[in-house]
Amino acid sequence: MITNPLVSVIIPCRNAVAWLGEAIESCLGQTWRNVQIVVIDNGSVDGSLQFAKRYASRGVVVLECAREGASAARNAGLAQARGDLIQFLDADDVLDHDKIRVQVEQLAHAPDASLASGAWARFRHNSSEAAFVPEPVWRNFEPHEFLISSWLGGGMMPSFAWLTPRALIERAGHWNERLSLNDDGEFFSRVVLAASSVIFCGDAQGYYRTTDHPSISKRCDHDALASGFIAIDLSCRHLLQHCTSPAAAKACATQYQRFAYDAYPYAPDLVAEAERRSIELGGSELRPGGGRAFQTLNHIFGWKFGKRCQSALRKLHERAAAPR
Repeated sequence: MITNPLVSVIIPCRNAVAWLGEAIESCLGQTWRNVQIVVIDNGSVDGSLQFAKRYASRGVVVLECAREGASAARNAGLAQARGDLIQFLDADDVLDHDKIRVQVEQLAHAPDASLASGAWARFRHNSSEAAFVPEPVWRNFEPHEFLISSWLGGGMMPSFAWLTPRALIERAGHWNERLSLNDDGEFFSRVVLAASSVIFCGDAQGYYRTTDHPSISKRCDHDALASGFIAIDLSCRHLLQHCTSPAAAKACATQYQRFAYDAYPYAPDLVAEAERRSIELGGSELRPGGGRAFQTLNHIFGWKFGKRCQSALRKLHERAAAPR
């Protein structure tokens, strides 16, 4: 790897003015100083664009993306990025001040075409409240083994946890703009498989904000779930093209089964297709998650009945909370 590589931080933003400043400041405060920050506004109506432009005097590049969706915004950012290494960061998340330096230095001593992952923690109001809870994927991996471990319940890596050589992205391909739900999962499945190894950097930390702000990942409409299904289907196909082991088949079957649990009863056609593909791959031992009431219903009447009850209760809560 070249000496003192430039790292481009790509921040897509849509109606995130409440958090954007903290995200940008976490990048400006990096101990790795050779950083380019690119903010891409994606049709915000809350003043995010105007807020971001205040940082232009501090070297932040601010763009507008007319194409809808975070994937389109990230691709627009990639087109402007000059860095040899790419750091993606959502506008409501935060990087530790040392995050980029730690990963740059570890990649410098790693095999060529390695991909760096890092530790992360959830928070709601202040990142200082976050607690880091190690997961099975917090270690070095062969690329396909990382996906297998993650999909079999070993945990995930948010987009910001990775530091990615630009060459890996060019090899794997850019973000899929057809996708809205789980676009990051599909993108990074390609990037991981294009890498020679996954290097975990435990001191490279980031913070994942949990909010009540509506996000695409919380949607239950058919279009969003169709995107989620396509993303999982593509990701599984990517893995199975690289590895046909029983473990890979089981991981993919589990991905399809997990989707079926999440999508029911909102998209029965997609649920049926996901279940069919899971069975084709040998089936999954994954069981649906839920509280005590759900598990009681699941035990007596089956998980689909329990999910229908959950959905009905959710609708009642939404109606009760709606303005009158």
